[in-house]
Amino acid sequence: MTTTRLSRAQKVDAATPDSRNRVVDFLRAAAITVVVLGHWTIVAVDADGGISPHGVLDTARWTHPLTWVFQVMPIFFLVGGYSNALSWRSARRKDVGYAQWLRTRLRRLGIPLLPLLVAWLVISVIALAAGAPTAALQLATQMALVPTWFLAAYLLVIVVAPPLLVLWERLGWWSIVGGIALAGVVDAVSIGLDQPLLGYPNYVLVWASFHQVGFAWLDGRLSGSARRLVLAGIGAVGLALLVGLGPYPVSMITSGADEISNSSPTRVTMAFLGMLQAGLVLLLERPLTALLRRPRIWLVTVLVNRRIMTWFLWHLTALVGLSHLLLARGGFGLGPTPLSGSWWATRPLWALVLLALTGVMVLVFGRFEEPRDDDRPAPPLWQPILAVVLVCAGLAVMADAGMVGPDGLNWIWPLLPILGMVAGGVIRLRGSRA
Repeated sequence: MTTTRLSRAQKVDAATPDSRNRVVDFLRAAAITVVVLGHWTIVAVDADGGISPHGVLDTARWTHPLTWVFQVMPIFFLVGGYSNALSWRSARRKDVGYAQWLRTRLRRLGIPLLPLLVAWLVISVIALAAGAPTAALQLATQMALVPTWFLAAYLLVIVVAPPLLVLWERLGWWSIVGGIALAGVVDAVSIGLDQPLLGYPNYVLVWASFHQVGFAWLDGRLSGSARRLVLAGIGAVGLALLVGLGPYPVSMITSGADEISNSSPTRVTMAFLGMLQAGLVLLLERPLTALLRRPRIWLVTVLVNRRIMTWFLWHLTALVGLSHLLLARGGFGLGPTPLSGSWWATRPLWALVLLALTGVMVLVFGRFEEPRDDDRPAPPLWQPILAVVLVCAGLAVMADAGMVGPDGLNWIWPLLPILGMVAGGVIRLRGSRA
């Protein structure tokens, strides 16, 4: 068996072009893995208190500085910028239009979402028919669909990635500075008026601006340790000033103990956190490149990336399902009181159990990450744009409020993304013209 695994690893290694930046794939896989493990850790499940989505952060303020390490969504946007620029430039060389390029990106990201939405629709219908409390079901669906906020934000950034690349090619770093400055203005208005909804444009402004750091990485504008240290320094100083002198909290993940959230809506602090993290991880690019030349390590990286959307989308469903099962059995198996010493000691076991459950879901639903080839003609531009609008609208509401409200199941929000992908031509229906 060892010989077979090694042989497969060697084949994957040999099939990888020398031009491929393996660090991009590694950082994508590592960032999502850290997010998953972080979610499994900060949620506190107690036989008496039930499920507390941010229980650790709400109770133990000493954990807030740790979020500067574990809030790694900026790294995903960093590698997204690198990959999207590479992909769009390739499309331009091949005379592939924007609409066709966007539809291809939507198929890769949107189709794995379908089974998750359908599954929670079915679960909600059955649970409500069985008399489950709507409040408990609302929390369950909201928690399970938390990962979709990121997907909505990333889809919006993909829509603007091609024009942003043109802006980057013309203005360079000024395009990033300008975007972050605009995000700061949005924050000032939103926080000054105490209106979080006015901060929602920063889901695009902050992430689209920082996303361009990936362009800089691809174009060699961040080559050399000196430039990467400068980037990390700008991020560290900016973050320290915003948190130390400004109204922003220390925690980079939403906590009930804070009046303002850095991530909901996204604040300008996330751009500076991204610069700090990007500068530091890129300092490790050379040793990581050497490490990823080892066939077995590279094989693991490839396998994680192959099922990365399923792994990410379903990991909180595993947590919610296991938690409710144990709570229904009187808390059997939940073990010690949250945040106690023994509770922390059992977190590795908790993570292993959830890893096994999520692994089963990946085996079942991972096939949706490999849709059949799409040889249809390029769509009219309105189709993929319509798909993005409807998908993001539905996901934004569900990530904040779940599928279930006081009056029962809110059908429109889970069906909106499905409708968007059908009407927008993302899903290839049987008999569609090739």
